[in-house]
Amino acid sequence: MTTALDQRLGAGLLHHASTHPGRVALSIGRRDYTYEEAAVTARRWAAALVEAVGGRPRRVGVFAHRSEVSYLGVAAVLCAGAAFVPLNRKFPQERTRTMLERADVDAVLVDAASAPRLAELLPQIPGRPAVLLPDARRADVPGLAGHPVLDAVDLAGFSPLRALPEPAPDDPAYLLFTSGSTGVPKGVPVTHANVRAFLRANQDRYRLTPEDRLSQTFDQTFDLSVFDLFMAWENGAAVCAMDPIELLAPFKYLERNGITVWFSVPSVAAVLRKRGALRPGSMPTLRWSLFCGEALPRATAEAWQAAAPHSTVENLYGPTELTIACTVHRWDPVTSPAACVHDNVPIGRPYPGLHTLVVDERLAEVPEGEPGELCVAGPQTTPGYWRAPELTAERYFEHAGRTYYRTGDLVRHLDGQYVCLGRNDQQVKVGGHRVELGEIEAALRRAGALEAVCLLRPDDQTITAVVSGAVDPDALADACAADLPAYMVPKSVHVVEEMPVNTNGKVDRAALRTRLTKQEQEREREQTAGRR
Repeated sequence: MTTALDQRLGAGLLHHASTHPGRVALSIGRRDYTYEEAAVTARRWAAALVEAVGGRPRRVGVFAHRSEVSYLGVAAVLCAGAAFVPLNRKFPQERTRTMLERADVDAVLVDAASAPRLAELLPQIPGRPAVLLPDARRADVPGLAGHPVLDAVDLAGFSPLRALPEPAPDDPAYLLFTSGSTGVPKGVPVTHANVRAFLRANQDRYRLTPEDRLSQTFDQTFDLSVFDLFMAWENGAAVCAMDPIELLAPFKYLERNGITVWFSVPSVAAVLRKRGALRPGSMPTLRWSLFCGEALPRATAEAWQAAAPHSTVENLYGPTELTIACTVHRWDPVTSPAACVHDNVPIGRPYPGLHTLVVDERLAEVPEGEPGELCVAGPQTTPGYWRAPELTAERYFEHAGRTYYRTGDLVRHLDGQYVCLGRNDQQVKVGGHRVELGEIEAALRRAGALEAVCLLRPDDQTITAVVSGAVDPDALADACAADLPAYMVPKSVHVVEEMPVNTNGKVDRAALRTRLTKQEQEREREQTAGRR
C-alpha cells in the first residue's frame, strides 16, 4: 500500500513509524532497524543539528559510508529541514574539501570510520561547521578544535525533535556534485518538488508494498541511492544495504534477505554474466530488476531475465539534473531484442508529465527518427547548477514556455521510444559514474602534462590518457590517484612528443586512437618475433 506523498522528502519514514513501528526500515549487515527506531534516531539527531547550528540548518554534509550514520543521517538532515550533501571517504581529500567548501555546509554528520579524515579536512574549510559524531567520542577524534561538536554521548541525551520545519517545494532536498569539465565538481541542487515528481511516477509504476525488500547497491554520492531509500520508506518496505563484496556473488544475500527489488548499474550484472554466474532461476525472489547509470547490453538483460524469471526487468535512464531517472524501457524477451541499437537496450519513454525534444547543434528540433540531442523539461528538471549561472545558461534553455535541460546524449526516437546513440561531448559513464574526461585532463595538466587527452579504449569502461611534455607517466598516474576518485584514474598513460591535430587545429582524437592501435600491434609483432 502506498502512502500519499508529503511535501517533505522522508515523510514516509515518519508515517510508517506511527502506523507500523515494528516493521524493518533498514538492514545493514545482520543489524535491522525498525521504523520506530529509525524515526526516533533521525528526529533525535535532527534536534541535535538544530541545537548545534543555532536554528534550522541550510545544508548538512553526511560524511559516512554504508553505516547507520550514512542512512539515518540523511533522514535526520531532512527532519531538521535542511538539504543533505552526501560525501564519500573513498574520494580524495581535496575533492571532499572542494565539495564541502562549495556546499557551504552548516554542519557535518560523520561516522566513526570517516572521522579520522577530519583532522586534515576541517582546517581547510572556510567557516566553522558543527560536527556531529553519532557513533564516536570527541576524545577519539583529532582536529575538532574551533568547531561546535556533539558526540555519541551528547546525542544520546537529546529528545526527538517535535516541531519539524516545513520545507518549501523549491527548497533543495539534497545537493549532489558531479564531474566538472573545468576540474571542479558541479553542484546540482535537487528540490523537494523534483523528488516528489520522481517518486510519484514510480509509485504508480511499481506499486511497492510493506512486504518488499529493496537492495541498496549504490554509494550515496550516486543519486540512484535516493530511489532505494525513499521508495522503500514511502511504502513501509525495507532497504537492505549490501556490502560491495556481496555484489560479486549476490545470490545467497538475495535469498537470505528475501530481496524483491534489485537496482544497480548494468556493469554489476554484466560482470556476473561474463563469469557465468547468472544461472537460470538463480534469483527467484526478485519481482523487479532495475538498471540505470549506463547502457544496458542486450545480452546482459537476457541473461538476467533468465536468472530472475519472476522479475520484470527495466532499463532506466536519466542524469542527476533530471532527478535520478526520466525515461524507462520495460524489457520484453520477445520484442525488445529487435529494438536494441548498438546491441544496447532502448532507454524507453519519458515519465508522465515530462516533455522531450530532440535537437541539433542550434537547438532546432530534428525530424522524427533523426538523431539529435535529448532535452527534457518538466517537474523533474532541476533549477540549475549550484551558484554557477554561466554553466546553467550553457545547459538549460527556454522553449515554448518550458525550461529544458540538455542531456548531452544523442538519441533517436523510434517506434514511440528513445534509443541512445552515445554522447555528444566528453561526458562518459564509467562503472555507472558520470565522468567528464575534461576533469581528468585538467588533473593531468596540473600534474605537469603539457597537453592531455583522455580516451575510452580498448573498451568503453577503460580510461586511457595520452599526454605530451617531459613527464613521467607513472608520476602522472599517481597524481591522478591523489586527486580523483578511483573510477576516474586512467588505467594507462601514454607519452607522445606532440598531439595530432585536424584542419581546425584541434586535437584529432581519431588519429590518436589509430596511433595507439598501431603501437600496440607493433609491440605484439615484436613479442611474437621474440618468442620464435
